[in-house]
Amino acid sequence: MLQALRVRDFRLLWTARSIAALGTGLLDVAVPAHVYAVTGSVLATGLTLAFRHLPALLLGPFAGVIADRWDRPRIMITTDLMHAMAISAVLLARTPETIWLIYAASLGQGTAAAIFRPAAQAHTPAVVGVGPLLSAANALSAFTTGVVGLSAPPIGGLLFAASGINAVIGAAIAASLLSATAVARTTTRSRAHGPTQKVLADLVQGLRHLRQAAATRALLATNSVYLLANAALTALLIPFGVTHLGGSVQVGYLLSALGLGFLLGAPISRRLVDHFPARTIISLSQALVAGAFFLMFNASSLPVALTAAVLLGVPGVTVLIAIHTWLQRATPKELLGRVSSAFVTVEAAASMVGAFAGPAMSELISLPLALNAACAVTVLSALVTLCLMPRGSQVLQGTEGRRSPDPAQGQEHPHAS
Repeated sequence: MLQALRVRDFRLLWTARSIAALGTGLLDVAVPAHVYAVTGSVLATGLTLAFRHLPALLLGPFAGVIADRWDRPRIMITTDLMHAMAISAVLLARTPETIWLIYAASLGQGTAAAIFRPAAQAHTPAVVGVGPLLSAANALSAFTTGVVGLSAPPIGGLLFAASGINAVIGAAIAASLLSATAVARTTTRSRAHGPTQKVLADLVQGLRHLRQAAATRALLATNSVYLLANAALTALLIPFGVTHLGGSVQVGYLLSALGLGFLLGAPISRRLVDHFPARTIISLSQALVAGAFFLMFNASSLPVALTAAVLLGVPGVTVLIAIHTWLQRATPKELLGRVSSAFVTVEAAASMVGAFAGPAMSELISLPLALNAACAVTVLSALVTLCLMPRGSQVLQGTEGRRSPDPAQGQEHPHAS
């Protein structure tokens, strides 16, 4: 997993993404807490998160065109600066009448993230190649995401409680600027073509590739089902912990156990992804996620639920890394931004539907039945993977049978014209 850090540009890229994720994570608790402190409204607080995730749903395809049309490091630098400018508006929101500035900031923050993510994902193969270092890079990124996801929100909450929203926003702005600086120091460039093609033509070209690439199209479908079920289960996790495990403290233990499993799974998943066909490892991991969820939500004691949560993290991160690595290896580099953004868009849509469907189902039937129904849908995603993905689809194979050179072995970095 650490081998990818031998590549200088990946070290800088990984540093930039880690710092950017830390800055964003600091806001996850602090900004909603600030909104609630100013307005006293649960609805106003929830709208903050809704505005933040909306751009990924609306701008996903266009973000892919941008990632494939312009130099990707410059895109990442620009979006880092956009993020810093957007969140600075929070500093001006001090009364209920000015709370709309936070909604505007959330839209700007979400827009920057929606554009940054496809560019960063598409740029990674240009930096490390599509050989074993790619899965190592993705595993390390997933591990770092887990660490940041566990630590940044509570740090942001503590900083807000101790020093107020100004300190949190200042730290997040500094993180964005540091991320932009790290990306600016890289030397690998990746751009598919100049800005002469029309946006519509680029979108059609990306859709045509998805229609023709059977394995990628199948992966998009099965990932949609999987993410919908996962979002429903996640939305029901806190009510389950409070009503069945004893309260909010037990929920905290459960979330920590999930994070621990995620961290343990990152280095393991890298080896699995490189040694097994994509169809096999993704479907098996999805089935294991369903089994771990079922065990956790039907546990009769907290220790059993915590054990299931740790076990859940390992196949959960394997699904994530396997899909990312498959896309980066199987997609032509000039289309990778658009294909990645299609997955980001579908992920946003599926997550929003699942987040609403899970609680709605629990109201219509009951919480235990809703949880087990979502587990069944997760099993269904594994079956969809087996049925739709072509047999023998290897992660190490690309649609054109290509393999980029490995920069860590003395090869030149691949540069797009």
